[in-house]
Amino acid sequence: MISPAEEVAHEQRPDQLPMLHILNGDSVRMTIENSLVPGAFSVWADALHDGPVPGGLLPEQFRKVRTTFWAANDWRTANVQPPDILERWDNGLASFSNYDEVVMWFEHDLFDQLILIHHLHFFARHNGGPTAVSLICIDRFPGVDPFFGLGQLNADQLSSLLGTRQRVTQEQLDLGRDAWAAFTAADPMALQQLVSGDTSSLPFLKAALVRFLEEYPSKMSGLPRTERQILTVLAAGPRSPESLFRAMYDLEQGVFIGDLSFWLRVKALADGPNPLVDLTVTDRPDRLPTGEIKITDVGRAVLNGENDWVALNGIDRWLGGVHLQGREVAWRWDDAASILTNV
Repeated sequence: MISPAEEVAHEQRPDQLPMLHILNGDSVRMTIENSLVPGAFSVWADALHDGPVPGGLLPEQFRKVRTTFWAANDWRTANVQPPDILERWDNGLASFSNYDEVVMWFEHDLFDQLILIHHLHFFARHNGGPTAVSLICIDRFPGVDPFFGLGQLNADQLSSLLGTRQRVTQEQLDLGRDAWAAFTAADPMALQQLVSGDTSSLPFLKAALVRFLEEYPSKMSGLPRTERQILTVLAAGPRSPESLFRAMYDLEQGVFIGDLSFWLRVKALADGPNPLVDLTVTDRPDRLPTGEIKITDVGRAVLNGENDWVALNGIDRWLGGVHLQGREVAWRWDDAASILTNV
């Protein structure tokens, strides 16, 4: 699974055509560099479903907000710090005007769809001029089942997708701009309104954004969907961190969460005056810890809807541009109605 700790590469080959490829992670970049796909390759892979993503900021201000969040959560890769990676990702994207065409490569899950609307917002604000903006976005590939993402494909399979790219339309730019504005707004009801409308020009966007809205505390238990899934697995018995992480794949229609994102949620469940899980683990650098995770009695009660996680322990979490704090939150996800409500 793609995690946010992936470093950009931007390389030009002697046989390069005037084409820039914006990729969703290093796993894809390393494979496509050994394919017949011509051009330059740049990565942009921030996990925007985690941490603050406030709107209305200049690029350097936005990077500072994201850097502060990731640094506080020990994100680094190959001794490279978040500021360096984020700036290189932005520089790669901003170099699009040096090329005849920029091709964005994405898949259907939440991780990719949030990056897609970030980029569409960017291109909506920056007139492409003579640069053509194209998109490859898939939710399946022949012979690859189950399909999780582009990182599963080999060089020949990725090469076969280049001819399927389609020019980004004005309708897609407009929807991406509006979706980004709603995602980064301080009031999430704009996002709920957006997913209730017509998003057909980006066919995977609605399901992804609904999955994001499910990360709001549930009306029944205060648990976001990811935390509920973690507790559901643990209710059957203790798990190692890696086993629990793998089990999460079976509970997602579009796998989007990386190991660092997953571990942030496990630690949140173990925190507070009334922990929902008990951790007996040993940390390892750049990997999930070893050891065991168990659900507590409080965790079982919350999972069963007998108590409320937010009321018990409070919350301090950003969801896009929304900051949830305290033991009461203004917005809850209604599982029965599949809608975000203002309570």
